[in-house]
Amino acid sequence: MSKLVIVESPAKAKTIKKYLGPGYEVVASMGHIRDLNPNRLSVDIKKKFTPNYQIIKGKEKLADELVQLADKSDYVYLATDPDREGEAISWHLAYLLNLDLEEDNRVTFNEITKTGVKNGMESPRKIDIDLVNAQQARRILDRLVGYKLSPFLSAKIRKGLSAGRVQSVAVKIVVDREKKIRAFKPEEYWSIDAKFIPKGSRKAFTAAFYGDKNGKIKITNAEQAQSILDNMKDAVPTVEKLRHGTRKRQPAPPFITSTLQQEASRKLGFQSKRTMKVAQELYEGVDIQGMGAVGLITYMRTDSLRLSEDALDAAEKYIKEKWGDKYVPAGGHRHFKSRSNAQDGHEAIRPATVDLDPQSVKDSLTSDQYKLYKLIWERFIACQMSECIQKTTQAEIAVNDYIFKASGYRVDFDGFTVLYVESKDGGDDEKESELPPLEKGMTLRVKEMIPNQHFTQPPARYTEASLIKALEEYGIGRPSTYAATISTITSRGYVKRESKTLFPTELGEVTTKLMEERFPKIVNVKFTAQMETELDDVEEGKYKWIELLGNFYGDFNETLKKARKDMDGVKIELEEDKTDLVCDKCGKPMVVKYGRFGKFIACSGYPDCKNIVKIVNRLKDVSCHLCGGDIIVRKTKKGRVFYGCSNYPNCNFVSWYEPTNYQCPQCGEFLFKKKGKQPKLFCTAEGCGYAKDDDTEEAEVISVPVSIAKNDDENTSEEK
Repeated sequence: MSKLVIVESPAKAKTIKKYLGPGYEVVASMGHIRDLNPNRLSVDIKKKFTPNYQIIKGKEKLADELVQLADKSDYVYLATDPDREGEAISWHLAYLLNLDLEEDNRVTFNEITKTGVKNGMESPRKIDIDLVNAQQARRILDRLVGYKLSPFLSAKIRKGLSAGRVQSVAVKIVVDREKKIRAFKPEEYWSIDAKFIPKGSRKAFTAAFYGDKNGKIKITNAEQAQSILDNMKDAVPTVEKLRHGTRKRQPAPPFITSTLQQEASRKLGFQSKRTMKVAQELYEGVDIQGMGAVGLITYMRTDSLRLSEDALDAAEKYIKEKWGDKYVPAGGHRHFKSRSNAQDGHEAIRPATVDLDPQSVKDSLTSDQYKLYKLIWERFIACQMSECIQKTTQAEIAVNDYIFKASGYRVDFDGFTVLYVESKDGGDDEKESELPPLEKGMTLRVKEMIPNQHFTQPPARYTEASLIKALEEYGIGRPSTYAATISTITSRGYVKRESKTLFPTELGEVTTKLMEERFPKIVNVKFTAQMETELDDVEEGKYKWIELLGNFYGDFNETLKKARKDMDGVKIELEEDKTDLVCDKCGKPMVVKYGRFGKFIACSGYPDCKNIVKIVNRLKDVSCHLCGGDIIVRKTKKGRVFYGCSNYPNCNFVSWYEPTNYQCPQCGEFLFKKKGKQPKLFCTAEGCGYAKDDDTEEAEVISVPVSIAKNDDENTSEEK
């Protein structure tokens, strides 16, 4: 062995090894090898915030193996991910392996392809200490906030609560939206929708009431609407104004991390955590039939819209061959401008090899990998295609002294829309329809005029896509942290997800209120955004990371001391911790408690009464195929998930596979779900054999007390 290359994951190691060939050993660090001790603060505040790093528990053997491999090697390359976290992992590895920080041993790959790996290995550099310090500052800052604030919240509201520099602001954004929704007072308004038919035609078109010749009229009640209708009775509508035009629709830019998460949420229904997991797999490499391990996309943590000229040339060639020259922009390659605060270290997210179109690799990908790769590939190709040209028509129709307006378009040239159209939050806007041929002065016939009552609507609750967009616009966190932030605030019960909608729980609202009162800076959007700017300054070498921590901690610590003093002995009770259950031993109300293994229900008379009711998880809206009981989600002692009936032992239904309410089209039996790389719906009936790809929604799992979930067997085993 002569050269050792250390990456973060085995999948990435496998792909890179294929390109480097003999003379190189490629191994994985499995992410971070050293970190702050999770059980204590591990930051010496008095010694300029010196962090106390240690080998992560469970990685001691791996650390020893890496040291031994490095000792046997002539040279060590640190090839962790090309971002702030990756730089820090390389720095920790350099410390562990006793490598010289002045040596050019750091390599990065924007894409895991033969060209990308070759370019990276030919351009080694020193570890970027500014990048490392930015990661350290962010890590220690989050540790200070989390470890100092979390015990305070746990003592005042509920045991086990946590606070975070970014998560607390994200919760506040959701809470503030809910407050606006509650405070909203709907106002009544009316519209009049008409359908007109041109003379000599049978095709009707729709027009909306606008006002009169003096301007727009707002209709506020039914009487006003009826009065206008009465005034138009028996009138002959006439096309008074007609305006034709051309509208050019431009393609959306290529994906960056945040827009990929938003579009995957809107188009595919993926949560951001799922999107980033799949994108990581596509970047690190997937086994493609006949090719071996191949990295399919460029690095997925980026906020730059820059694209390489080689990629643009490849896209242009593909577009010409597939659709023809007219689908290539006349002005040449499209270039997009990044946001002013974007980090330009990486390109936008694009396919690493344009010629590997989604259909050609579909059989080698899981369902999720195919869907996301198709989204990324189509978005990139579309961004280099010609604009869509639409011929528009706007008409004003006079009915007595009143004006109706109609607009429509027809596609003159489809351009990029032949391949891809970006989605919008809340669904696509209502599509205009093409208007029939109209001429100025033409008389029309009224098919119908319908008055419609409306009420103004409150602002919409956030979806994952719109919350990510808000965090990005406010400058809160970085694109690479959005998935983890949303996962944290939902998993810890501050925010609930109902379908795609996010709304705050009582816990989220109470915690936010306490934070606003006692720690206003922590949940202040502008202050948090300013902290992000300062962290970026550390990354660029403009600001000392220890100075940043010192400036933050002084005020934060004094605020915490005052809050502890002012709220000494105060405990906030939550309504959502109460239940309708009564203790069957002493008659007192049962309440929800939180322990090290999760939620449970206990008697409010504790410690005098120690009655406990277990909470189990069941599939919502899915019934036992044998007796109609609830389906309980269980785990064996080894942690493997299986499904059983709530009526056990009277009903012996049990399955390793998730039961569904979908029926087999061949035999009528119920289908089961097989999860994994290629999810399937399949029938277990003897001799049937029906199976198909699973494209159904994931079943919702809800928590219920064991008394509601009927019988529960405490001694379920894997053998049973």
